[in-house]
Amino acid sequence: MSALDPQEIALRALAAARTAGADQADVALVESDSLEARVRGETVDFVKQARERTLGIRALVRAGGGMGSAITSTSDLAPAAVDQLAAETVALARATAPDPSAGLPEGGFARDLPDLGLAPSEDGDAGVDARIDAARRAESAARACDPRIQNSEGSQVGSDRSHVVYANSEGFVGRYDTTSHSLFSEPIARENGAMQRDYWMTVGRRLAALESPEAVGRHAAQRALRRLGARRISTCEVPVLFDALTAPSLIRQLAGCLSGYAIYRGASFLAGRLGEAIAAESVNVIDDGRLPGGLGSRPFDGEGLATRRNVVVERGRLASYLLDSYSARKLGSQSTGNATRSAGSAPGVGPTNLWLEPGEGSLDDLIARTPRGLLVTELIGMGFNPVTGDYSRGAAGLWIEDGEIAHPVEEITIAGNLAQMLRDIDAVAGELLWLSRVAAPPLRVARMTVAGA
Repeated sequence: MSALDPQEIALRALAAARTAGADQADVALVESDSLEARVRGETVDFVKQARERTLGIRALVRAGGGMGSAITSTSDLAPAAVDQLAAETVALARATAPDPSAGLPEGGFARDLPDLGLAPSEDGDAGVDARIDAARRAESAARACDPRIQNSEGSQVGSDRSHVVYANSEGFVGRYDTTSHSLFSEPIARENGAMQRDYWMTVGRRLAALESPEAVGRHAAQRALRRLGARRISTCEVPVLFDALTAPSLIRQLAGCLSGYAIYRGASFLAGRLGEAIAAESVNVIDDGRLPGGLGSRPFDGEGLATRRNVVVERGRLASYLLDSYSARKLGSQSTGNATRSAGSAPGVGPTNLWLEPGEGSLDDLIARTPRGLLVTELIGMGFNPVTGDYSRGAAGLWIEDGEIAHPVEEITIAGNLAQMLRDIDAVAGELLWLSRVAAPPLRVARMTVAGA
């Protein structure tokens, strides 16, 4: 890490940009330490440790009814290098075509920076040996689960700690720390010459919040074992269930369609549909950047605006898009506190903690209430058109007959239209599992095409 205080570096860069002629400017500085390690069998495949620091400077210069803007980044935080980069950034902004929608937000910057539990003090140093040991334990538990678990793609751990500083020419300065830890296991099951793989993982801000390595390994092994003997099925239209690993993908695709950039460009089937019913009445989707300990939580967004709770879909009706200040200006609206940026990129839009509110019961209950259908446990490919909503993904899963799991299936495609799929969600379970900043409980779509043999 730099010997200078990160906030001092950020403020120096900001002052240098203003001195060079920027009408507005902002600066992001991110310092991070990361650890990754993977174990296969008894062998440590790799251990990676990285320490990075990146300073990003964005300069905006008024011209012709708008602002030209440019952004640059560097890992050289020496004062002379920072001053030079700031001057070069302003020169680039002057050479850029002015944009009437460009500029910093007009107020609304975060005044309170609450402790959201993003960097627990007890996890300041995760310890390389301890993390490798966790991977070993997960790998051992997976292989001990059943003699048919004969190999694996490995069990992998990760730990990250970051310090973020953001400052702008409107007077906002903020900083916060984050940590995150993960454990992932991917065993391979073999029977009668056929092999199947699957995985399980756990993610959290605190090491103590993770599932035990043994539980992760066993669960991953059980998921791989249940895929043995997979068959193809004939093409049909049936209810399709998504489990806790696959259901969030639907909410991620919804989030992309709710981005202000997709909306003002007309690149979303949800453009112009605020206030309309777009999903079943049971569907409520929330985005909350101040969820304590949330994997996407932060006290302010990528433009220094206060993060907040946004109701995106309420009882099936589209209540809000996700906006930063630029897309909000394009739409004649206000930012929702969803600006995202890395140190070296301009702000964009992304979810904070985005989730489908849970219903009642468990995945097992959904299965029991499904006479015939498909439970999707893995999705393959990226077959989604946000303009039309057309959806087609390769998949694997478990076939349901008479409310029970009958056999595993593979080499199938599920197809529909996301607009119709949202309206056809007829059951949502109560189990919400956070493995990223987007989460959804298991759910059932009343009818989709399953293409097989």
